[in-house]
Amino acid sequence: MPTAPAARLLKLLSLLQTGEDRSGAELAARLDVTVRTVRRDVDRLRELGYPVDALRGTAGYRLGAGAALPPLILDDDEAVAVAVGLRTTAGSSVAGIEETALRALTKLEQVLPPRLRHRVATLQAATVHVAARGPAIDPATLMALAEACRRRERLRFDYTSPRGGASRREAEPHSVVSFDRHWYLIAWDVGREDWRTYRVDRLVPRTPTGPRFVPRPLPHGDAATYLAHRLSSRAWPYRATAVLHEPAESVAGRVWPGVGVVEAVDARSCLFHVGSDSVSDLVWMITSVDADFTLRDGPPELAAALRAQAARCLGALGEAGGRA
Repeated sequence: MPTAPAARLLKLLSLLQTGEDRSGAELAARLDVTVRTVRRDVDRLRELGYPVDALRGTAGYRLGAGAALPPLILDDDEAVAVAVGLRTTAGSSVAGIEETALRALTKLEQVLPPRLRHRVATLQAATVHVAARGPAIDPATLMALAEACRRRERLRFDYTSPRGGASRREAEPHSVVSFDRHWYLIAWDVGREDWRTYRVDRLVPRTPTGPRFVPRPLPHGDAATYLAHRLSSRAWPYRATAVLHEPAESVAGRVWPGVGVVEAVDARSCLFHVGSDSVSDLVWMITSVDADFTLRDGPPELAAALRAQAARCLGALGEAGGRA
């Protein structure tokens, strides 16, 4: 039975919004109409503001990008995913985005059918979201950094370091990374001729941006891994390396973000690099991975601190420890 025109138009829009190229014959078969009817429906969508492009060399169509955002057709799972994502975004550290996310969420929930509204409400009622709030970030700053990364243009910015004070920097930006409670810019510092990480909340971009540059290979292959290495190997007062007697892939999931860096050695062991403000923190970091280990290097006090921790644990068992 042929589909009513309005419903058919919505179904056509849903097919085009998958992002795939669709031939006229395929669309006609999916909608149970003729190719001529598909052409007329495509013209109607264009009149409504949807940029439907005709494919060259084939009788097909693709939904393009327009000057304005037209209404979207979401399936059930997509609608729930967007609602959950907006509610999570409302707890973001990006200044001003909370209100924007809540406005979008209100609009979405108003048009959700009852069955989906119930699913979203059930998930929300059963979920506790503890936002790891960091310093507020100006969205304009994030966009300026992201645009410089995309266009591969040098950045000039004022930077305030907790140790070095205020300075002016020039850098070749690589990536902007959201890690734990903070946003970081990873870039090649032109003046220092080395890779650096900068807290986004501590920098103020200057305009205009500088000349284009050819990207350099980033150490450790990707931005997330590089940042993890930088955060765990900064100039901590105390640093150590332990050999964990398990393969890297089996312990990586047990290492808390920012605690340390796991480096693969072979199929049976890996290195665990940690740094901290105190020796007692190093003890906790190494033992928290819950793996057999051998201390490779570290401050002289670390060996004594590990022995004290071992004795403390055995003492807590009392007589049971002696029978174990």
